[in-house]
Amino acid sequence: MTSDNPDNAKGQPGLAEAALSGLCPRCGAPTLFEAIAQFAPRCPNCELDYTGFNVGDGPAAFLTLIIGGVVVGLALWLEVAVGPPFWIHALLWIPVVVLSVFAGLRFAKTWLIYAEYRNKAGEAGRDS
Repeated sequence: MTSDNPDNAKGQPGLAEAALSGLCPRCGAPTLFEAIAQFAPRCPNCELDYTGFNVGDGPAAFLTLIIGGVVVGLALWLEVAVGPPFWIHALLWIPVVVLSVFAGLRFAKTWLIYAEYRNKAGEAGRDS
């Protein structure tokens, strides 16, 4: 089965598969994440040092704003359309927000680390 995705041309996994499985950008082993959205210090399989990548907190800020806006809009729509009690809102929206943020962070952080690895990006003045 052939893919038109240029990232898959060299046998590398697609971004969605890499984010869901936490795959190393170099060897493809499932070693990228140590916790739900926290990188491991290095890949035990190929020894790629993940601490050299500068992912930062940018994805968290964008995801918080985007997911917050979507959830507030949906909660307002539900309130106007149905008018459920407060506990229904809490029961519905708290898990949606938590799961969306963690899934989004995992995806965004994986995308950024893959982009840095593929483009050999690094800090100015650093040799490696």
